[in-house]
Amino acid sequence: MIEPLLRDLTPQVLGAVLRKYRDFAAAEDAVQEALIAAAAQWPRQGVPENPKAWLIHVASRRMADSIRADIARRRREEESVAEAGPFAMGVAAGYEQEEDDSLVLLFMCCHPALTTSSAIALTLRAVGGLTTAEIASAFLVPEATMGQRISRAKQSIRASGVPFRLPAPGERAARLRAVLHVLYLIFNEGYVASSGALLQRVELTAEAIRLTRALHRMLPEDPEAAGLLALMLLTDSRRKARTGPEEQLIPLDEQDRSLWDRTQIEEGISLLTAAFSMAAVGPYQLQAAISAVHAEAPRADATDWPQILALYEMLKRMSENPMVTLNHAIAAAMVNGPPAGLALLDALGGDPRLAGNHRLFAARAHLLEMSGDKAAAIDWYRRAAEKAASLPEREYLIRRAARLVK
Repeated sequence: MIEPLLRDLTPQVLGAVLRKYRDFAAAEDAVQEALIAAAAQWPRQGVPENPKAWLIHVASRRMADSIRADIARRRREEESVAEAGPFAMGVAAGYEQEEDDSLVLLFMCCHPALTTSSAIALTLRAVGGLTTAEIASAFLVPEATMGQRISRAKQSIRASGVPFRLPAPGERAARLRAVLHVLYLIFNEGYVASSGALLQRVELTAEAIRLTRALHRMLPEDPEAAGLLALMLLTDSRRKARTGPEEQLIPLDEQDRSLWDRTQIEEGISLLTAAFSMAAVGPYQLQAAISAVHAEAPRADATDWPQILALYEMLKRMSENPMVTLNHAIAAAMVNGPPAGLALLDALGGDPRLAGNHRLFAARAHLLEMSGDKAAAIDWYRRAAEKAASLPEREYLIRRAARLVK
């Protein structure tokens, strides 16, 4: 099929054209026109021998035509048109020798000048190939709002004057952390949608895995890129078991583990093993290791909770994320009893980042249920349900409370 090929080639073509012409919005428009031309011609004429070069050539012609049409930018026309001929005709040979444009584009979309929400939107649009409407639907905002967000992100990148190239080695590590973080957030939003009627947004998890896999191919020696991909694969392996026939949430300890994707689990564990041998351990590797422990347990009651607790204790020393502390409290309760976990949750009560967060309330309810305090657990489950913006999570919490009433 032509559509998957075009989707895979889009960021590479956009990167090549953007590297040459330095105008994000105009380059994206030109690439879209080239994709439309390909979708119309290739089914009739056949896919070119080098489809990427064909798209770059057509997009470059569109850019040159646009420049010619703008009299006020005649100077830019003269500079760009002078380069367009040899660039377009020699792209197949010269382009492959340049830095990988998809990777450069990914780093650019995660530029420090952008807010996290803008970086996510721009990454999905420019690198992931999702339409503005698809991104808006995923984040439950109007298409016009998302379009404005993406437009502002492009303007911010243009105003920053950042060159289209990979960051220098000294800057790359810091920028790589931002890239990994954006990919992590995209995956998480897909795995547990923050709001709406669906628990999972498969298009987002699939896109996050695809982009992270591409990043890992480009940076095979980076242990955290491998660790993040392992984490995504191990976590996503449970997708089919996480919801019932009516899209109801099924918690980890009640899932049918025969539905877990063993191929993803094996790949994730292989990636993790290789990452651990590369260098110092990072937070994505530790999170992947925790997911691996769950994945290797044949039954919920066979889970190695002491190992998970030890991994969370290591992760806490690396991360100030309150969700890590929350999960550490649950692991502590599984190993040392509910009072130990509740004491750790008490320490989180004053953290403004978790103020009113339904997951903190739900964790407290779960540990109170474990301790046998049904009345308090019902109260906290109901409070959590009131705070949850995700309909499947809200209904699950209501069911947990109702089960205890009986």
